Parts: sequence; structure tokens; C-alpha cells
Amino acid sequence: MSLVTADRARELAGSVLRNNAVSAPNAEAVASALVAAELDGLASHGLSRLVAYADQAMAGKVDGYAKPRIRVDAPAALAVDAGHGFAFPAIRFGIEHGLARAREAGSCTVAISHSHHAGVLGHHVEAAAEQGLIALGFSNSPAAMAPWGGAKGVFGTNPIACAVPRSGAPPMVIDLSLSGVARGKVMLANQRGEKIPEGWALDNAGRPTTDAAAALGGTMVPAGGAKGAALALMVEILSATLTGSSYAFEASSFFNADGSPPNIGQCFWLIDPNRLAGPGFAARLEVLLAAISDQPGARIPGVRRQELRAGHQEKGLEIKDALMADIRQRAGMYE
Repeated sequence: MSLVTADRARELAGSVLRNNAVSAPNAEAVASALVAAELDGLASHGLSRLVAYADQAMAGKVDGYAKPRIRVDAPAALAVDAGHGFAFPAIRFGIEHGLARAREAGSCTVAISHSHHAGVLGHHVEAAAEQGLIALGFSNSPAAMAPWGGAKGVFGTNPIACAVPRSGAPPMVIDLSLSGVARGKVMLANQRGEKIPEGWALDNAGRPTTDAAAALGGTMVPAGGAKGAALALMVEILSATLTGSSYAFEASSFFNADGSPPNIGQCFWLIDPNRLAGPGFAARLEVLLAAISDQPGARIPGVRRQELRAGHQEKGLEIKDALMADIRQRAGMYE
């Protein structure tokens, strides 16, 4: 394993992207997002994605020079066209512009169209919560789950996330995939030649499998069975129908440079809690969270990620040697 600081990892990732048809501002946004995933212990959404992203930029599947633009601007609604570029700069742009509108109107819906992989969805809503707003996020993704009772992928793993500001503490962040596990974990297991636990996925014949490659050719098992599949449908509507983007079954893969852009969408709802609940919101929230944390064994969502983040900031990131060598080579840095 290679031990690198977060700053060094961002520098290397940015170099890889800039060397592969990505503008400097977009490279910074993407590199920061991938390293943030590593810091939180989410390697499936971290630097393991970097080479695929670079290949897609070189192939034109993602426009590394795209600049997000506002397509619809209303007092409480904002539509942002990502221009078939990376999702990270487009979402950052949309949320930054949505913050003032949410404070003025009480809430603001931000719709991102013609987008790409959103990475760790919780990071985007967390950024809004750090500015004092409640934020909910939804994103679709290429087909990976069948409708309940079906056998063909129609929905993506379609993550949902919520972040809530706290007084004197980091925001509470809920972030979950609507498959039993994120598909990126299966992709990572396949890259490492590892088996996956039973119950994660089905093969292309609808049979349970522990083979990661067979799982990638099949479908993911929805979290909560029929309820998870229904929620995935809800996210598909909010992320694709509402934004005018591709449905999961129309989208190309995030994992290779083949085909046209994925063209998926994201939707965020930003809420100013003080406009609705008044100044007592923060104190009232702590009553609820204390009822959770005071119970032995119970944990407020997001705390483990925050602990991992602090540890990795102090000790550095452990990256597999083969991946690190590939990154350094693609960055043009031979060490």
C-alpha cells in the first residue's frame, strides 16, 4: 500500500485529469470529490474511478471542458445544464447559486441535467448544510436494478441523501443507495478479484451470485425489497423526468469510455430551516439527536464517516500500489 496525504492525492488526481482533456477548474472539482470519498473510507467512489474518468474525457464521453450554465432561473427554482461534463462542477455551481434563492424564498429546488456520476451524494448536501441549510439530494444512474418482480434493469442504484445543519457540530448526513449496497462496491470487488457477499446481487438470469463479474452483468438487489424498488422509481422521476435527462435504462456506463454520454440527472432541495421553524430549530434538533446518541450502541448517521475523515486527514490515505503506480504514470510523475 502507498501512503499519501490528501493534498498529494488531490495534486496527482488533478494532474491525471488535466493531462487527459479536462480543464483546470473541472479537474480541481473532480479531484477534490474523489479524494473526499477516500477520506471518508468510500474507496468505491474514490481514486479507483480516476482512470475511467480520464479515459471518458479523452474519448469525449464526458466533456472535460464543459461549463455549467443556468437554463431556468426562478425565485425558488434553478435548472442547471451540466453540458455533458462532470457532475461535480455542475452540482457545486447549482448549489452555490441555489443558496441565496433558498434563503430569500425559504427553499429552492436545483435540477441538474445532462450530467454524469455524482460520486458521494452526501458530500453535496453536506456542503449546503455547512452553510446552514437543510438539503436533500437525488440522483439516478445507469440501469442496475430491476423493478420489483422483474428481471431486467430499469432503475439505477439511485442514491438519496439528506444533510441537516447542527449547532456546534458537523452536519448530520444521511447518504444511502437504494440497492442493498452501492454498485461501486461490486465494481471495486471485481477490480480486486474478490467475491461479494450473497444477497448483494443477481446474475443476468436472476439468480443470486457471489461473483462480482456476474453481478455487474446482472442486477443489484434493492434495499428493503419492494419498498426500495418503489423509492428508486421516485428518484428516477425526480432525477431524470424532472430534469429532462436520460432514464437509467437509456444511460451509458460510468465505468468505461464506450458509447455516448450517460446524460443522467440530479435534483436537490435546499431549505432554510429558520424561515420555517424559527431560531429554535437547532436546539430542537439536538433533543432528537440526543435521544439517539444517548442509547448504548446507537449512532447518529454520518458519525463514522466523520471519524474516518479525521483519521485519514491526520494519518494519510492508503492506496493500493498498483492503482498508485497507474495514477502516477497517467499524471506524468515517475517517483
